[in-house]
Amino acid sequence: MTSPPSSPPPPLDSHAFTLHPFLAAPPVVPLPAAALTLTGQVVRRGAELQIGWRLAGALEGVCLPEPAALPQRCDDLWQTTCLEFFLATPGADAYWEVNLSPAGHWNVYRFSGYRQGMAPEAALQALPFRVTRTPGVLELELTCDLAALLPGLGPLELAVTAVVEQAGGALSYWALAHPGNAPDFHRRDGFQLRL
Repeated sequence: MTSPPSSPPPPLDSHAFTLHPFLAAPPVVPLPAAALTLTGQVVRRGAELQIGWRLAGALEGVCLPEPAALPQRCDDLWQTTCLEFFLATPGADAYWEVNLSPAGHWNVYRFSGYRQGMAPEAALQALPFRVTRTPGVLELELTCDLAALLPGLGPLELAVTAVVEQAGGALSYWALAHPGNAPDFHRRDGFQLRL
């Protein structure tokens, strides 16, 4: 007796990305743009989303928090070097912001609309990810199941972003695109990846 054929795996949707720093005109503080690159890849297979960032270059000029012995959910991670993404479904006002610290700390916030109704996302109680540090390179890789956030799992809109703190304390803001005249990761026209 033969077993019934298994259903095919969900299709793979993959996008490489390069983030660019927001540049004021003229820059108030010299940014590390020339000395750093920030690239990565997003892969979606059904409910599973994988995102990897690669920050490379003159990392001696970047504030990188030390690995935490007990990574935990924390607020205000964007006040220093933090890798992020924003997630939404087309046509919906609600969206999510995910913050990942090189120290291992994390948070996920749900918004009801543009910068409105911010609250920690209760559907996620853990968000493990891997951080690798080698000379001149920081890599962060996350795999997460979106089913808890998005029942039905239709098309997604994604913004991949980062905040990079320089050794002197200045922050630079990195994104796929900066559609406004100030860095604003919450703008929906910045959610440029379609998955």
